[in-house]
Amino acid sequence: MFTQLRRAAWPIGIGIAGIAVFVLLQVTKPKPLPNIEPPRPTSVEVVPSIRTTSRPTVVAYGEVRPGVRTELVAQVGGRITSVSPAFIEGGSFAPNEVLLKIEDTDYLAAVDEREARVAAAKVDLEQALADADVARKQLAGQKNPSPLALKKPQVARAQAALKAAQTALSLAQTNLERTRVSLPFAGRVQRQSADLGQYVGPGKVLGTVFGTDVAEVRLALTDSQLTSLGIPIGFSGEGENALSVTLSAVIGGEVHYWRGQLTRLDAAIDPGTRSVYGTVRVEDPYGSGAGGGMPLAVGLYVDAEIEGRTLIDAVQIMAEGLRAGDEVFVLDGEGLLDVRKVEVVHRNRSTVLLSSGVEAGDLIIVSAIRNPVRGMRLQAMDSAGIAERTTPATPSKDNGA
Repeated sequence: MFTQLRRAAWPIGIGIAGIAVFVLLQVTKPKPLPNIEPPRPTSVEVVPSIRTTSRPTVVAYGEVRPGVRTELVAQVGGRITSVSPAFIEGGSFAPNEVLLKIEDTDYLAAVDEREARVAAAKVDLEQALADADVARKQLAGQKNPSPLALKKPQVARAQAALKAAQTALSLAQTNLERTRVSLPFAGRVQRQSADLGQYVGPGKVLGTVFGTDVAEVRLALTDSQLTSLGIPIGFSGEGENALSVTLSAVIGGEVHYWRGQLTRLDAAIDPGTRSVYGTVRVEDPYGSGAGGGMPLAVGLYVDAEIEGRTLIDAVQIMAEGLRAGDEVFVLDGEGLLDVRKVEVVHRNRSTVLLSSGVEAGDLIIVSAIRNPVRGMRLQAMDSAGIAERTTPATPSKDNGA
């Protein structure tokens, strides 16, 4: 039995000895010195802001439409006896050029008849005036003769009959002129709906035409773009007050340009897009000088570059420096993160112009920061010289406002 107890005591003794050694090692182990080194700052990329004077360019898109588009409608009935060569789809016509002629035999006869009635009415009026003159002389010695005795009602009736005859003659002459269909402006034929020999009645649509004196482009503008342009909703301006616009489009593999003016803005906001539509006018879009010989065709989609107001002493930063909510991360002089609220006056894909919140020379952080907290320590990867300068106006053609 003693042998068995001794064999059982060996493992217990070994375990107690191991525990004693472990306790001894824990008690006698050296204590590490406290780490007094501050946390390593986060490296960020910074670009200094600059002061600039610039005239930003707002980019928008729209479709060309005519200033005047109308349906050509017959005002009198009859058979078409003549059609101008210009009255064909795509044909151009001059102001007051006769496009169609309607048979005028009945209208010529009506004019002759009305002229005869006018002549008869003039004779009746002369007769009534002569009778009134005789009656006035015969009744010269009587006191208070009646108007009927003086033939005044007869004269008034003859005058009214003459006026009615003249009005009927004027209407007959107008109907005769309406047999020659023309328009008071230069234009193009978009659709032809009548041809030679066809009988048409009053109100019959003969075709669709549009004017070529002026073309218009409707542009959808956002609130930030209106801020860059410096114009209010409902803006209306002509001549010097209008904003200069450059239109461009690719036709046949070549870029063509046209000049126009932003003359007005709608007075209401579109409920679907929450934008305001502006109208650009282009004079003589089909002229020889338009787009280097290329006409500004109706239905063409174009890019519009609108020259905005001149911004003086604005602060320019890189587009990557503007954060959500119009905030900017700035590395201050102590190497700490400062979050500032700014007011944006213009932005595009490369730069942003600010009116407040940042001063020229501030180091703007343009790289991403994980979990940014105001006052966290940062380190600039490139802290080259801080610039404060004034740059000339350089309109940007790349607008993401």
